[in-house]
Amino acid sequence: MSATAGTITNVENKYYLLPLKEPLGDSMHGIQTHVVLVTTEITVASGEKGLGYTYTGGPGGMAIWQMLESDFKPALLGRDADCIEAIWRDMYIKLHYVGRGGLIAFALACMDVALWDLKCLRAGLPLWKMIGGGSGQTKAYAGGVDLNFTVEHLLKSVQGYLDNGHKAVKIKVGKDNLWEDVERVAAVREYLGPDIVLMADANYKWTTSEAVAASNALAKFNLLWLEEPVDPDNIRGHRVLAEQGSTAIATGENFRNIYEFEHMFTYGHIDFPQPDVSNIGGITPFLKVAAMAAALQLNVSSHGMHELHVSVLSGLPNPAYLEIHSYPLDQYTTRPMVVTNGIAIPPDATGTGVVFRPELIDPHRVK
Repeated sequence: MSATAGTITNVENKYYLLPLKEPLGDSMHGIQTHVVLVTTEITVASGEKGLGYTYTGGPGGMAIWQMLESDFKPALLGRDADCIEAIWRDMYIKLHYVGRGGLIAFALACMDVALWDLKCLRAGLPLWKMIGGGSGQTKAYAGGVDLNFTVEHLLKSVQGYLDNGHKAVKIKVGKDNLWEDVERVAAVREYLGPDIVLMADANYKWTTSEAVAASNALAKFNLLWLEEPVDPDNIRGHRVLAEQGSTAIATGENFRNIYEFEHMFTYGHIDFPQPDVSNIGGITPFLKVAAMAAALQLNVSSHGMHELHVSVLSGLPNPAYLEIHSYPLDQYTTRPMVVTNGIAIPPDATGTGVVFRPELIDPHRVK
């Protein structure tokens, strides 16, 4: 292939507002009715196109799209798409002054996923093999956004997860009174029995002392982990919880760069790191977090974006669990998720394996 075949010749950014089937709620973000999807399609001189995307639960999507249009698009034109690390670093430095994370991380993710898609397409490999091969599969769990559900509705939702082949389930906690959380977790554990893996997610609702109380109160239900028990910036709180609580800690979905993970690994505590390609700036930094975790003999889980993360985790040597999120983006793709007996299988198609169906998403395009 000629040296100019990988030159970026066009960048197209799109913005969609995808409706959820039913309103979903957690302890900190209120009720959500839509998912914002932002996509970036990068074309190179050879004519090949790579698709990247990011998502939010609502706010900020238009700002991400505008940043991609105003700052990323002109900077990407003429670059060599094969030089993913160099492009990522240059864009990070270019925008460092206005943010080392936040909206910039989401925009970086859009770009980075598109570049990885191109890299895989041009190599003729699926993403999970391009990353390293791993075991070619990963354990998965169904993660509900269900704090607004009644217990009856919650158990019905859980049964749906089991019907879909799941052997692990996560529910939301973070009610105004701890006894309500205890009742909900107790009901789900009784319904599941002892053999189904159960996790709980507080969406950083609690103070450190409240999290310690919750960790100890919920320990009798044999939770695999308590997710985001305190604010992600509360490094000391994670350490205290590890010392005084009784349940393993999962966190990381709200970390926006690799340094936040490094600080938590060093000064706080994580048992199950949970980077999100969409939130941390793409596949490139996700793999760096996974390498840091491997050095600490920790396995990596994911948050959201399961249609892409299934390939990322399946390519790693240290996957823990893939979250099958309540944001059903895979229902808009050519290849919905495949989960059998709790195991998720990545697509074998070249590229990331995420191809959105225009007839399904185009009616919801805003920009």
